[in-house]
Amino acid sequence: MSRPVRRALVAVALLLAGTLAAAVPSDAAVQSVPTLTAIRTGNNPGFDRVVLDFGDGATPTVSYRLTDELTADPSGEIVWLTGEYFINVAVSHATYHDDNGNPTYPGPQKFRTRNLANVMAVALTGDFEAQVTVGLGVRSRTAVNVFTLTSPNRVVIDVAH
Repeated sequence: MSRPVRRALVAVALLLAGTLAAAVPSDAAVQSVPTLTAIRTGNNPGFDRVVLDFGDGATPTVSYRLTDELTADPSGEIVWLTGEYFINVAVSHATYHDDNGNPTYPGPQKFRTRNLANVMAVALTGDFEAQVTVGLGVRSRTAVNVFTLTSPNRVVIDVAH
């Protein structure tokens, strides 16, 4: 095979490889981690609602636990927050910083919720290894319902009065 024919075949192979790579989405694009963009609160009949708004990406998973104190993730230091009891919410496969380390959530890290009946305060307590943790200070231990919604991604935390 002549040198010009080999060069032509290599050029065609490289062109096809580039076309195929561009046509197939990468795992990073499909499995992107959603970022926290807002925290909203609302007083509803019978319960307080805290909503964590997230950007595009895979749907995060969420868990929670009732606790006597909140700790910062990953340091383990106590997070001082207004409340008699606390709810620690862990949102896995999420973050509140972009790839450059800049916060995607423009609001305060900790704030009072004077308009709510049971939830007294909310604090961002961690953003470590694709897990966002949020703490809620509450007046009384009551029923808690935590779930996710999609389009757009949201984590909803309902705390009974």
